[in-house]
Amino acid sequence: MSRSDLSVVRALALIVALILPVRAFAVPVPAPLPAGQALYELRCKSCHEPAQGRAPGREQMAQRSASDIFVSLKSGAMKAMSQGLSDTDMRDIAGYLTAPAQSAQSGKSDSLSSLMMPAPSKPGTIDKLCPAGTTLKASASSWPLSGFDGASSRFQPHLGLTAQNVSRLKVKWSFAMEGGGQPVVLGGWVFATNRNGTFYALDGKTGCVLWSAADAQSRNTPLVLKNTASPSGWMVLIGQLDKRVRAFDAQDGKTLWYSPVLEDHVAASLTGAATASGDTLYVPVSSYEEAVSMSKTYACCTFRGSLVALDLRTGAQKWKTYTIDEAPSAYGRVNASGMPLKGPAGGAIWSAPSVDPVRGLVYAATGDSYTDIDTEGSDAIVAFDMVTGKIRWREQVTEGDNFVMGCNRKGPAATGNCPTELGPDHDFGASPILFTLPGGKQILLAGQKSGMAYGLSPDSGKQIWNTQVGVGGELGGIEWGMAADRAQLYVAMADLTGLFREAAGDKSPGLAKPGLSALDPKTGKIKWYTPSPAAPCGLKKTTYDLKGCMRAQSAAPSVIPGAIISGTTDGWLRAYEAKTGKIIWEYSSTAQTFSTVNGVPAQVGGGFDGMGPAIADGMVFVMSGFNGASRIAGNGRNVLLAFSVDGQ
Repeated sequence: MSRSDLSVVRALALIVALILPVRAFAVPVPAPLPAGQALYELRCKSCHEPAQGRAPGREQMAQRSASDIFVSLKSGAMKAMSQGLSDTDMRDIAGYLTAPAQSAQSGKSDSLSSLMMPAPSKPGTIDKLCPAGTTLKASASSWPLSGFDGASSRFQPHLGLTAQNVSRLKVKWSFAMEGGGQPVVLGGWVFATNRNGTFYALDGKTGCVLWSAADAQSRNTPLVLKNTASPSGWMVLIGQLDKRVRAFDAQDGKTLWYSPVLEDHVAASLTGAATASGDTLYVPVSSYEEAVSMSKTYACCTFRGSLVALDLRTGAQKWKTYTIDEAPSAYGRVNASGMPLKGPAGGAIWSAPSVDPVRGLVYAATGDSYTDIDTEGSDAIVAFDMVTGKIRWREQVTEGDNFVMGCNRKGPAATGNCPTELGPDHDFGASPILFTLPGGKQILLAGQKSGMAYGLSPDSGKQIWNTQVGVGGELGGIEWGMAADRAQLYVAMADLTGLFREAAGDKSPGLAKPGLSALDPKTGKIKWYTPSPAAPCGLKKTTYDLKGCMRAQSAAPSVIPGAIISGTTDGWLRAYEAKTGKIIWEYSSTAQTFSTVNGVPAQVGGGFDGMGPAIADGMVFVMSGFNGASRIAGNGRNVLLAFSVDGQ
């Protein structure tokens, strides 16, 4: 380098040295985003801000615990979306979403330092242990599985709680937990799953902990039954987020066996509860693939719903039958990332199957299709042979219901992973009910998100009647279940899509018809209808729930002689007179806080959604705060409420 060149370099260096401090002072270099925020904005934000389809909004996720979000990413609904992330990455996202001093509207913090703070601790719980020596014994009044019995009736015939004393129900105890499905009850023991991984056996009278099992993440309703493979003679089973069924000795909580992984698809899940008959357990398999398909980097779709039969003594698989016969294959379209789309897919089984030992059949209801390739296995009631798994008949009630989330109904649908023609999303989410009519003839009762109820022949699947009970929509319609005593069918109606439109200012007539109806099981004729009352509630407004309070009657109802108990997503639990539909008792879970048995001094209540109450030993056990499919009315933590007459 010449001397003149060196002089130029030195001059330039001096200019740079003089300019840089001024520039640094005037325009600061942006600090890098914290890892959790950067990952969230890259991988998650497009689906959650604003919330797409049934995805929870930013505010709703902030109400959940960091451990709950981590489990969802690691092994739950968001597992497919978190592919390629390490455990540290997922913890960073969970910590960011639950960090304090954040604006839920923008997803940005008030300061950089607040984002770097650790996630706040949620209210801690302390298990109150029961005295040792309690033995599990059968009682006359139990609720041992999701639908009460193998026919999925949700009818508790054993007196204890009656239509005459139901108006005197009061909360006897409460128990806080992160997530959880419908509890079941046997011999005064209450079994409840928990998304944070702790599976509980509680004393029904006090809520103290008889035993708990760790590493059992589940939103599944347990099944408890007598079985000689268990040392105590009693077995309790749950479907876990890892897509395995796990069997425990119901007396002490020790693990008896794990099933194989029932479905290796990344978006598969065990949502519906299992049902047993003889020495066989029947497990429905569902999926979140229609939600995962919102991602531009995911090629839709390859999941097929199935029913799996397991040996009750060992957990070994006996058979597995897909609801869709054809394996998915590429059909010529590609998504925005150039990935080939595949089909057919869908036909998830969201609810517990019903068993018919006399005919040797298992009945299951299926969800929608995900792709352009039509299939007979979606939106159908399917009868499987108990022994072989062979499909004996299949009745599809809605053809071409091809749907994934995040697609625009107002414009061309055939973009990304969207089907060319978007279907109405009219899954079956309710268990079929095998009902015996006067004289002994049987009929199969089914309810769909379309708002339609059906009566079918259990021998052939042929429709005997169909009745439009509500308006229906993507979020129900008939969402999670129906119930039947020995005289009537009781249909809870959500009609949440219409309620959202009402809340947004749409004054069109007939948008929604939420409430409870009684139907004649033989003819489908509506005998009475009681609208869901517009009532005060203490739920907070969220970005997805426009008002914070929606009176959707989404959860499955439960029945005792002369009365029906049914909850709504605005936090009200009510009892209805079976003969007239008159409301004879009501209770708001959001009108107060609860001092829980496990040490939370001011636990808030939430909406009633998903599976409904379990009624046993004269008490009502129900989960408040569960988000269900609608992702509204949640509070970040569920509370299991135990009601008894006069709180005694």
